[in-house]
This record gives sequence, C-alpha cells and structure tokens, in this order.
Amino acid sequence: MAISRLGFLSLLLLVLLRAFASLPTQAAARGGSDSSGIDNGKHGAFSRILLEDNPEITEEMTRGYMSNSELENAIQGFGNKCSNVSRIYSIGRSVNGSPLWVIEVSDKPGQKEAEPAFKFIGNVHGDEPVGREVLMQLAYWLCDNYLKDPLATLIVENMHLHILPTMNPDGFALRRRGNANNIDLNRDFPDQFFPINDEISFRQPETRAIINWIKQEHFTASASLHGGALVANYPWDGSRDKRKQYYGCPDDKTFRYMASVYSQSHYNMSLSKEFKGGITNGALWYPIYGGMQDWNYIHGGCFELTLEISDLKWPKASELLVIWEQNKMSMLNLVASLVKEFMEGYLLQIVAALYLVH
Repeated sequence: MAISRLGFLSLLLLVLLRAFASLPTQAAARGGSDSSGIDNGKHGAFSRILLEDNPEITEEMTRGYMSNSELENAIQGFGNKCSNVSRIYSIGRSVNGSPLWVIEVSDKPGQKEAEPAFKFIGNVHGDEPVGREVLMQLAYWLCDNYLKDPLATLIVENMHLHILPTMNPDGFALRRRGNANNIDLNRDFPDQFFPINDEISFRQPETRAIINWIKQEHFTASASLHGGALVANYPWDGSRDKRKQYYGCPDDKTFRYMASVYSQSHYNMSLSKEFKGGITNGALWYPIYGGMQDWNYIHGGCFELTLEISDLKWPKASELLVIWEQNKMSMLNLVASLVKEFMEGYLLQIVAALYLVH
C-alpha cells in the first residue's frame, strides 16, 4: 500500500527523533551538559563539581582575564618579540568571525622537518578560560628561556610546537560553554560509534578549522586544556554499548604513559583520591561522543590527551599564575617526552641501518 507524502515525512521524523533519543547523554568539563550547558542530572556520583551547578559568570569573575582583543594583541605581540623562534598564523574563524590564531614555536618555524609536531588547544569550552592564559605563559617561557634552559632549548630545537590559545572565542565572550550557535564543540566531531555526526559540512566552523588543521600539519601528539577537575584523560572517550566502563584504544599503554607523565609532573594531580595516579580512561569516567580527542587519534593519527588543569572552571584571575606554575613542568615534560621518544627511535633506526650495512 502506498504511503502518502505527508505520512512518509511523519514516519521519517519519528525515526529521526528516536535515533537522537538513543544517543548517549552528554556529560560536563569534558562533558556533562547538553549543548545549552545545562546539566541533565543523570551522571550520579560522576557528576562531581563539573556538573553540580552552572553558576552565572559575573563581570567580577572575568576581571583580570584577557578579552579576545587583548589575547589577539598578546599573540601578535609575542610574534614580534619572539620572531626568531615563532610564527603566527590563523587556521580559520569562529561563527562570529574571530580569527583562530596559532603560535608555532620552533627554531625553524614554518619549515617542514623530520621532527615531531605537537599542539596545545585551550578554551574549547567558552566557560573554561584558564587554558588561554596558561598557554600564553608557556609560549613566553619557551621564548624567554631558549638557549638558557636545557628543556626549553630541547623543545624549540627538536620539534614544532603549535599553540591555539582559544578554540572558542565566541563562547568566552558570551561567558558560556558552547560557541555562538550554542553548540558544545567537544561533542561536534565525527564519532566512531555514531556515524550520524559524520557529515563534515554540518560541523561548526571552529570544528572544521581543527579538522583541516590536523590534516595539514600531521601532528604526532596533542592535548586540549579544560577546567573543572584535576586529571589527565585518555581514549577512548566512549564505548560501543554506551556503558560506563574502561574502554581502551589499541595504544592504551602509550596513552597511559603520556597521561602519567603529565600527572606525575604536576603539583598534586597524581595525589588524586578520585582518580588513581591522577589519570583516567574517558569511557570509565563517563562516556562522551563526538569528542575531539578520539577524532584526533582515529583520523589524524594524533595521540591526544584531554587535560583538566584546574578544579574551578573560572578561578579568580589572581590564581592564574599559581595554576601556571602547577602545570608548567607537566606541559614541558609531556612535550619533551615526545622529543625524547622520537630521538630514541631515530637512533635505533641508525643502529639498525649500520647493523645491516655490516
């Protein structure tokens, strides 16, 4: 029996509604809320302080943080001051047209070399701005200490470090989690378990900018900086059956090592009473889908961690330098560990080649 056009459309709408209803509930720092930033209250003990409330971000709370225009000026100023070891470039624009500026730190910026590339991304969620400030501190520390500090010199001369202080300038300006379209950017990436998210043209401009960037630069590893907890999170972020469980990826051992490097180098992350050693598998903490971390690994061959670097999402500006100092060695050691692994692998290749010659 033929179905009328109206009947067909009604049936299609019902199927789509059921499909969306079956998707896993979104969770908050990595996750926790829906695209509007409102907690759905279904995560029980794992809600933690990330999901307990969604306080209004007042003018007083933002005082002392760089505005988007001030951050842009700081990035351009860094490029002028540290032009010998840096390059400033944009990977695209936000919904409201703000450029997504990147700082590349290297002794040969902009050149293609047989060296690993690492990226840091901050401010994925608009109401988690600590990463913006900390990443600028990192860039300046490397510039100021190049040829003075062995760790700074090792990083600058043996890798290409790319720093995107803010992925979500519009959300920051609006003082909310999502972007200008009120979309959670850490739920907007194509997901291995839910292909309904795979159509790239439907993704947000900030998400598309990251996807194109990864395809162009071929990063070896990376990390995104969030707030609302103290823990180093690693893939997978979700599981096939949507249950909260340990769901390790093929390189689980490597990811646990990377997460431990960060946690053990931190002021107190490794002392966590909630997360053993200060690290966690994402799906065991609580599953999320459409996250940037898993997409990086699957489609970019990039080993990405999600780093929760401050207990509060929006701490007082007077605490920013303390948070930087607490995370400083973690960030440096994580990047340096990639350099050391690369150099050891390169030396092994040389030894193997010499052995074959003889």
